[in-house]
Amino acid sequence: MKHFEESIYRLIVETSTNLPGDVRRAVKRGREAEDAATRAGLALATIAQNIEMAETQVSPICQDTGMPTFVVHTPVGANQIEMKKDIFNAVIRATKDGKLRPNSVDSLTGKNSGDNLGPGTPVIHFEQWEQDSIDVRLILKGGGCENKNIQYSLPTELEGLGKAGRDLDGIRKCILHSVYQAQGQGCSAGFIGVGIGGDRTTGYELAKQQLFRHIEDVNPNPDLQNLENYILENANKLGIGTMGFGGEVTLLGCKVGAMNRLPASFFVSVAYNCWAFRRQGVLIDADHGEIQEWLYESGSGMRMTDTETEAVTAASSESSSDVEAGREGKEIVLQTPISEEQIRSLRVGDVVVIRGEMHTGRDALHKYLMDHDAPLDLNGAVIYHCGPVMLKDEEGWHVKAAGPTTSIREEPYQGDILKKFGIRAVIGKGGMGPKTLQALQEHGGVYLNAIGGAAQYYAECIKNVNGVDFMEFGIPEAMWHLEVDGFAAIVTMDSHGNSLHADVSKDSAAKLEMFKEPVFS
Repeated sequence: MKHFEESIYRLIVETSTNLPGDVRRAVKRGREAEDAATRAGLALATIAQNIEMAETQVSPICQDTGMPTFVVHTPVGANQIEMKKDIFNAVIRATKDGKLRPNSVDSLTGKNSGDNLGPGTPVIHFEQWEQDSIDVRLILKGGGCENKNIQYSLPTELEGLGKAGRDLDGIRKCILHSVYQAQGQGCSAGFIGVGIGGDRTTGYELAKQQLFRHIEDVNPNPDLQNLENYILENANKLGIGTMGFGGEVTLLGCKVGAMNRLPASFFVSVAYNCWAFRRQGVLIDADHGEIQEWLYESGSGMRMTDTETEAVTAASSESSSDVEAGREGKEIVLQTPISEEQIRSLRVGDVVVIRGEMHTGRDALHKYLMDHDAPLDLNGAVIYHCGPVMLKDEEGWHVKAAGPTTSIREEPYQGDILKKFGIRAVIGKGGMGPKTLQALQEHGGVYLNAIGGAAQYYAECIKNVNGVDFMEFGIPEAMWHLEVDGFAAIVTMDSHGNSLHADVSKDSAAKLEMFKEPVFS
């Protein structure tokens, strides 16, 4: 199979850069259901624009290219050892070419392998089947949505929903709760796969298998079909909305599967996937390794935007502030370094545009800065929760993808670091907690929510890589110093104690109680 490695490489590139047609249609349906003038509407417009940019530029849709997970069905007698070697080589090449971010990290030392290979990575599941060709499916599921996976053991008590018993109605409550607990941290509007039964391991595997189903298919089990339809309709009544901004569209797809279980165990496992639903598959000739057929409809040629205008930087009708200084139209332009006075003038809902230098910082950097000095002056600075995809040539480093990572992971550190170094703005996605909110109020800072997954949209705003520190942490965790212009985000936590994330969480918790009463007998 001399062409097998090349076929796997093509599969990786297509999965990372070009959303399939069924996913695109789901996103378009979401846009049609949402008011375009709201924060959620702006987010969906940016998402649509980013989808097109990634395809055109053949670059990652989201900078977190996730854990490459392959499911491979092979004919009897196929050499799976050689196929695994080819898959490894294709992963190394895709990483080198910037189609995958180096994401394989030693759990004990924290060292990044740099090529996406290591114990347990990538994930490859081989199964035999009685067919002559090879079926290879790939899903790239990022860490932000992977962290919102959840497993329930029935019976249990659920916030806002009461007792969930060992029946279809208890399952219904678990699935609704899984959407509620994700809020905007998993890059909603999202998709969920649900596994009923099995043990703790196979339940999660079944849930993730559901994500390989076509979004528009029909479940052959009438009970599960009714459950899928119910969840898709009613989860959107929780008001969480895209990016957790509030709104009409929280969930874009729900697929449920069931398997037998032990009498003593009843697990409901939920695999949450972000809007950047990157999965694709190919049917491969078993003799030569060439692609015979793509298994999911291509999204190429399917327009996602109506205009060429910049999405998130459009005037927001929900901007609640009347700040005059630095405002262009209804946008507030902030040139770094930023003063406390400028920050204090901002309110939740304002759309701000950053110009100047910002610095990326994720888990490793935040942990380091708690006990060490920064490598440069951060007074008035902007910290961006981002692990970019970077490539280096003779001219230096280039940003290939640079969307925000989930911010809540930095909650134990962020408030202390803000005050210690004089940082004025934090950019990320999904919001942060009460400790950070208090620090913003005391110190004079804001949290800016960028659009999760919009890695191409934001990469275009980065005009130069000024430098990098802590490369020993690995590319995603290094501190990149980036010169930006036109980098737009929305104030969702301000210096006056206001948090859009806390408000949406409280509102959705109240709405969750509407679904307490039994629906399925």
